[in-house]
Amino acid sequence: MQKSVRYNEGHALYLAFLARKEGTKRGFLSKKAAEASRWHEKWFALYQNVLFYFEGEQSGRPAGMYLLEGCSCERTPAPPRTGAGPAGARDALDKQYYFTVLFGHEGQKPLELRCEEEQAGKEWMEAIHQASYADILIEREVLMQKYIHLVQIVETEKIAANQLRHQLEDQDTEIERLKSEIVALNKTKERMRPYHSHQEDEDPDIKKIKKVQSFMRGWLCRRKWKTIVQDYICSPHAESMRKRNQIVFTMVEAETEYVHQLYILVNGFLRPLRMAASSKKPPISHDDVSSIFLNSETIMFLHEIFHQGLKARLANWPTLVLADLFDILLPMLNIYQEFVRNHQYSLQVLANCKQNRDFDKLLKQYEANPACEGRMLETFLTYPMFQIPRYIITLHELLAHTPHEHVERKSLEFAKSKLEELSRIMHDEVSDTENIRKNLAIERMIVEGCDILLDTSQTFIRQGSLIQVPSVERGKLSKVRLGSLSLKKEGERQCFLFTKHFLICTRSSGGKLHLLKTGGVLSLIECTLIEEPDASDDDSKGSGHMFGHLDFKIVVEPPDAAPFTVVLLAPSRQEKAAWMSDISQCVDNIRCNGLMTIVFEENSKVTVPHMINKTLNSCKVPQIRYASVERLLERLTDLRFLSIDFLNTFLHTYRIFTTAAVVLAKLSDIYKRPFTSIPVRSLELFFAASPNNRGEHMVDGKSPRLCRKFSSPPPLAVSRTSSPVRARKLSLTSSLNSRIGALDLTTSSSSSSPTSHSPTASPPPHTAAVLDSAPADRAGDSTELSPCRSPSTPRHLRYRQPGGQAADSPHCSVSPASAFAIATAAAGHGSPPGFNNTERTCDKEFIIRRTATNRVLNVLRHWVSKHAQDFELNNELKMNVLNLLEEVLRDPDLLPQERKATANILRALSQDDQDDIHLKLEDIIQMTDCPKAECFETLSAMELAEQITLLDHVVFRSIPYEEFLGQGWMKLDKNERTPYIMKTSQHFNEMSNLVASQIMNYADISSRANAIEKWVAVADICRCLHNYNGVLEITAALNRSAIYRLKKTWAKVSKQTKALMEKLQKTVSSEGRFKNLRETLKNCNPPAVPYLGMYLTDLAFIEEGTPNFTEEGLVNFSKMRMISHIIREIRQFQQTAYRIDQQPKVIQYLLDKALIIDEDTLYELSLKIEPRLPA
Repeated sequence: MQKSVRYNEGHALYLAFLARKEGTKRGFLSKKAAEASRWHEKWFALYQNVLFYFEGEQSGRPAGMYLLEGCSCERTPAPPRTGAGPAGARDALDKQYYFTVLFGHEGQKPLELRCEEEQAGKEWMEAIHQASYADILIEREVLMQKYIHLVQIVETEKIAANQLRHQLEDQDTEIERLKSEIVALNKTKERMRPYHSHQEDEDPDIKKIKKVQSFMRGWLCRRKWKTIVQDYICSPHAESMRKRNQIVFTMVEAETEYVHQLYILVNGFLRPLRMAASSKKPPISHDDVSSIFLNSETIMFLHEIFHQGLKARLANWPTLVLADLFDILLPMLNIYQEFVRNHQYSLQVLANCKQNRDFDKLLKQYEANPACEGRMLETFLTYPMFQIPRYIITLHELLAHTPHEHVERKSLEFAKSKLEELSRIMHDEVSDTENIRKNLAIERMIVEGCDILLDTSQTFIRQGSLIQVPSVERGKLSKVRLGSLSLKKEGERQCFLFTKHFLICTRSSGGKLHLLKTGGVLSLIECTLIEEPDASDDDSKGSGHMFGHLDFKIVVEPPDAAPFTVVLLAPSRQEKAAWMSDISQCVDNIRCNGLMTIVFEENSKVTVPHMINKTLNSCKVPQIRYASVERLLERLTDLRFLSIDFLNTFLHTYRIFTTAAVVLAKLSDIYKRPFTSIPVRSLELFFAASPNNRGEHMVDGKSPRLCRKFSSPPPLAVSRTSSPVRARKLSLTSSLNSRIGALDLTTSSSSSSPTSHSPTASPPPHTAAVLDSAPADRAGDSTELSPCRSPSTPRHLRYRQPGGQAADSPHCSVSPASAFAIATAAAGHGSPPGFNNTERTCDKEFIIRRTATNRVLNVLRHWVSKHAQDFELNNELKMNVLNLLEEVLRDPDLLPQERKATANILRALSQDDQDDIHLKLEDIIQMTDCPKAECFETLSAMELAEQITLLDHVVFRSIPYEEFLGQGWMKLDKNERTPYIMKTSQHFNEMSNLVASQIMNYADISSRANAIEKWVAVADICRCLHNYNGVLEITAALNRSAIYRLKKTWAKVSKQTKALMEKLQKTVSSEGRFKNLRETLKNCNPPAVPYLGMYLTDLAFIEEGTPNFTEEGLVNFSKMRMISHIIREIRQFQQTAYRIDQQPKVIQYLLDKALIIDEDTLYELSLKIEPRLPA
């Protein structure tokens, strides 16, 4: 048996010589000897696939050689050091690079090597890997597999050819048999002919002609059929069917994803929490688990069945029929009603359970599961809320591409109508979900917590930064200056307005909010809003000049504490007007509902309308889903309802279904002709209880009936004053709870002289009223003690406790509905000459006129203060409003409070400089014409981030809200319809191009890496400044292909910078419809710059999925409400400006278009810096 292999030694020495001279890799390596612990340093040379090693670099004869073909090379850890030695020697050995060459031959030991440097070791490993021909072997294996596959195909074809050959032979045999039969039949036919005549054979030319004709007929037939098929493929019907198929495939994918989400919700949260609730120390009870997850498990089972049916139908494609699946699914979708109805309560229970540390820790452990992909439990609980609308949108798209004669058309239309009906039933529950999440987010931000935010009827209105001015005794302002840095720093407050409360918080250095110990939570029912100081108040005069008329007061009179005053400063007049308009509207809502509650007591003779009775305890009014334009205009001026949500929605979206001229004409008609313009149903509320039916007179003021309700007429006390200058002040006490009772219209003189007051006055003989005069000292305190005063509710209307001085007074017949009308109309604040006050209060026509005037002024004030852009862009509308207001001022019966409100609206509308405090991009460009701009190296990251934020916010806030309507940014004439949105998009692209161009301008790797690190630092500062648009501008630039492919440059970037960039990208990622960015924006306070594309995507989704009008021609006001909520969120960030000083040199650098390199040049420059690796 041969035990050795002979080889040509001369040839081997020649190869060793070539390896020493032209080897791929040469150098010293340590080779491990047969003994386990000894290493010998050798000089290695690699030539093609042979590795030679020599005793030294000058040795001529190799000591050995290895064939590397088929081997593998891998790194090995350093062997443990057992012997004791110097520390430096051990460290040097540990730093050496060890690797092993494994041979594919049996019985051959691996070759263990080491080198001094890691880079050299990697180069040796790479060279050995190439010499092993591993890639070639893999390619050879792939080619061998292909060869075997081709051989199998050839064999199969041979077998098929043999089978066809046998079939042809069988067919030939069959043809011969048929020929013989034909011959026999022809002979039989010839014998049966009685008169047989032999005819000459047919001409061969005729046969050829017939054969050609037959061939041409077949060719024409095939050509025509091919044309028919090609025409159908290119026809609209075929294109529609292809789109229909794509919609179905997308629906199946979405259903798969939804079932997976429900599976994670049930198996990742519900079932583990059930097991935890059964443990010895349960972190949560079974009732709470059921309240949180509701019937989500049943929903999962239902959709698993539906999903299996869809997959089974896909197997029969293209004869897929879906309508019967929806017919089976529709009756069972009613289970969503329970989930949607209790979804708000589910989130509240979850928020309460998170207060338990054990439960919170356990929940975070479940949320850390990789299957959750970083999503929280609240996210999974929200997914079922959007499933029904998703089905409706899918069916809408499916019907758009389904022919009318299609077999499934009627069934799909029926399914769509049923789903829309179910969606209407669930609409009220769905519309409140976002508001509850907002309230819970604010509640978590407050360190002390806030129980009032857990009230489901508490609706968020607005938030922002205001400055609180410190006050001293008697409610007078301290002498401070608005420009004081200490006032801005110490007095800055984060304010949140809700429908029932006003929160004032301070912000700590860590970003947490703390409620003020005194006056942190203000109940709006106890507040009086003072728009502007009285003219007689010298201190208020001084404060108005001191603060530039940016201040407003909130007088708080709690029932169990001393009254106090909160003075707040707004950053601008526009924001002051917006804050005051919202606060006054919320106060009006509360008083409207409170007075309606009094009127509709159980013993009252007034019948409570069902749709109003549902909303008395929730500070809401009935919501409109669909209505005609005429009905919406009626609702706008309906005297029964004061809804800030409806008013905002209408003024944001009215241009979709009507014009500003029509709206103004309606308001003008209401003011000029209230009796013919106001619907009858709007007036029935005020006079449902007739005063003539109330004949009882209250003699005892301590009667429990008087203290309990308005079922009997309230006492009226009128005082005549001798001073014609100062107006009377009435006070109305409203019982919004059980402890406050009767309505008391009490007059008090404003005269400073005690002698100008008559102690008593005799009533007319035909009335039962006793004229009771108030003392002069009480008259002087009436303004300070008034607990509820707003721009639309006069300060003479005051709430009083039962059992006052009017207890012994008889009364005139004023119905509770009339009292409600007086309160909402701001009546009784003064008396023009020649008109009796008692007759005026009890006169129905006067009440209607004053109520209509007040409502028109309310709408105009809200329109002018919060939608000033309508008048800036439409001068004709502005002039018509000015004419109407001037006409109102000429009304001789106008009350002083109404006259003051009209003058305020006129002043706000006539101010041309109300936006001068806000910078515009054109002004900034003109201001930055400095001779020398800064360069990137001399600018700090803070300067760049601040000026980028300033520019982004200036561009963002310049977008008028009407550009968000109608998807104008997606039309062909988008530059004309939405110029500011397109300017915002252009600015985003230019800033992103500037970042990429600045990085590519550097020729060396280190400079590019430093530029990347600096831009990432700029993005992080933008995040701290809440400029998420700037963060996305920079991260988008860094993710461009021209920069992302620079591997050598990115290798120089530090790990901290890469981790920071990954964090920033996760924040602004578009995954899940920007879920991380949305959550971040909910938890941050303005000023902020969001990414505009996120809102444009939401608006496009609403516009495409829901029509503006129904088939009956009604306005889809539910869609208008969704659009308005998005616009309100955008405008919330637009209104609050940054306090950043402009730096012209930095801005000139940022706006310098000469620094920008186009995309193609960037990529060519990137290829020049780092060429592509050869294939």
